[in-house]
Amino acid sequence: MLKRIAMLSAHTSPLDQPGDGDAGGMNVYVLELSRQLASRGVEVEIFTRATSRHQEPVADPEPGIRVHHVAAGPFEGLEKNDLPSQLCSFVRDVLRAEVEREPGHFDLVHSHYWLSGQVGTVARERWGVPLVHTMHTMAKVKNAQLAEGDSPEPIGRVYGEEEIVRLADQLVANTSEERRELIELYDADPDRVAVVHPGVDLEVFKAGRQDVARKMLGIPSDAALLLFAGRIQPLKAPDVVLNAAAVMLERDPGLRDRLVVAIVGGASGSGLEHPTALSDLSTSLGLDDVVRFIPTVSQSELADWYAAASVVCVPSYNESFGLVAIEAQACGTPVVAARVGGLPTAVSDGVSGVLVDGHDPADYASALHPLLVDAELREGMSHKAVHHAESFGWDVTAERTLEVYADAIAAYAKSPV
Repeated sequence: MLKRIAMLSAHTSPLDQPGDGDAGGMNVYVLELSRQLASRGVEVEIFTRATSRHQEPVADPEPGIRVHHVAAGPFEGLEKNDLPSQLCSFVRDVLRAEVEREPGHFDLVHSHYWLSGQVGTVARERWGVPLVHTMHTMAKVKNAQLAEGDSPEPIGRVYGEEEIVRLADQLVANTSEERRELIELYDADPDRVAVVHPGVDLEVFKAGRQDVARKMLGIPSDAALLLFAGRIQPLKAPDVVLNAAAVMLERDPGLRDRLVVAIVGGASGSGLEHPTALSDLSTSLGLDDVVRFIPTVSQSELADWYAAASVVCVPSYNESFGLVAIEAQACGTPVVAARVGGLPTAVSDGVSGVLVDGHDPADYASALHPLLVDAELREGMSHKAVHHAESFGWDVTAERTLEVYADAIAAYAKSPV
């Protein structure tokens, strides 16, 4: 019986605020999955790198969940690409957690993102337990779909991911498309790649409250509210949203009286190199009167923004799934998204939203404008968006993940010693 697992999230803590720095959908994924597992009697110990001297070495945020803040390198000033050099320190402390316990303390390791996967391969061998790994994003996929001004992922990451694919007992893909990429680009064994969709907290992200949400956020009741939510970096393409807004106003000048463009999130990744780039773009496009920049907010306030919006735009160059899209639809808001990665799974094209090929702002303007001005069209998609999102609850994700764990345990038992 599965009693306790080690969850590895080396480069970002599930306790960090999503939408800021390196915190995003993966943080939500790790925490929500851990909550679901804990509620089913499986204890979860999460290992993540400490980023402040003020963090307690061990935290117990909820019953059944323990978070270890591992001291590995300087607390501050390290970027994600600097972290591979600190993995030895991270591995040392993760392995120590088992040494200090009775043998067989952990039944399984579940690692997230390639940095954690590297640690997971060592823990698998030393602890004699199966390894399950979730990529979340992959270097080969990201490098094939780079945004302008973004840097390619280093070759060291490619080699690291290839090693994880070879050694993991089971791989979790967020979508069928990601499963295909793992098999075709990384030569993964099809029998060891399972599709498990991420979920959405249907208690937090709820529909039917646009008027209340707008009043709380100070948004006019008749506003045409276009929302972008996420990390501010080229990969997420928030510039496409601003350029699309400029195109819409050029085509329909009367829209300006009602248009509000809300950008919710903080700078991340290569976006940190030019932290004012998006606000500078807004000024150059003459949009300062309609654009609002909102710093990263809590999940509950983010739900208010989704509920208040007329349409949410997710124009990313790559998304392994697209939690923003599912969360928005759960709040009854249609989504216009790029036809990349997992977004065709997250958004039902023509039903709960619209998928756009490429990243031409004019194409996004054409998709967004009808949803901003046609209340009947928007309301019809809103009802379908809620129905679509309801099939992505975290309880479904947890049950499917437990099945993957069972498969990993069985595969490990058959593997050569």
